[in-house]
Amino acid sequence: MSRAGKEKEREGEKLIVRNKRATFDYTLDDRFEAGLVLLGSEVKMLREGAAELTDSWCAIEHGEVFLKGVNIPVLTGAAFGHEPKRPRKLLLHESEIEAIRKGVEREGMTVIATRLYFKNGRVKAEIALAKGKKTVDKRESLKEKDAAREARAAIERARGGGDRGRGAAPRAEARREGRGEGRERTRRPE
Repeated sequence: MSRAGKEKEREGEKLIVRNKRATFDYTLDDRFEAGLVLLGSEVKMLREGAAELTDSWCAIEHGEVFLKGVNIPVLTGAAFGHEPKRPRKLLLHESEIEAIRKGVEREGMTVIATRLYFKNGRVKAEIALAKGKKTVDKRESLKEKDAAREARAAIERARGGGDRGRGAAPRAEARREGRGEGRERTRRPE
């Protein structure tokens, strides 16, 4: 099951896409919920779950925040289509824009999109102030994920639910190859 499937959906929210690289490449700080200014064909494609946030970031231009690098594929057969990677305006309060601007200018942070979702029928973007991780930090993240995965597997085995259906296949394969399971196969003289 994908991580997006495991993530609990909040009341009235339907997840469209998550930026899986965000937590790996960045240390996330403050998060903001923003509305998006979209065209009809973009909303239709988002309802189908077609979007990619991997290379997305936000820029502040003339006191407004724009989401850039988001890829929403073109709707085939649309009379008035859209550009797949055009900048999209984010709808935020002035105080939120100011907090983002201060984080970017003073602390050298960047703003990235972490997920897109529908909330009460409207498309929302969750953006976060982020600081890039160094390679050492990325290795630590991988070690933590591996340790958590091993712990889950050990708990599952302890409950008796682990390794179901995995033990029979290697034995059957060994029989087909003539090795048997732990015993030598003798040949008759011809």
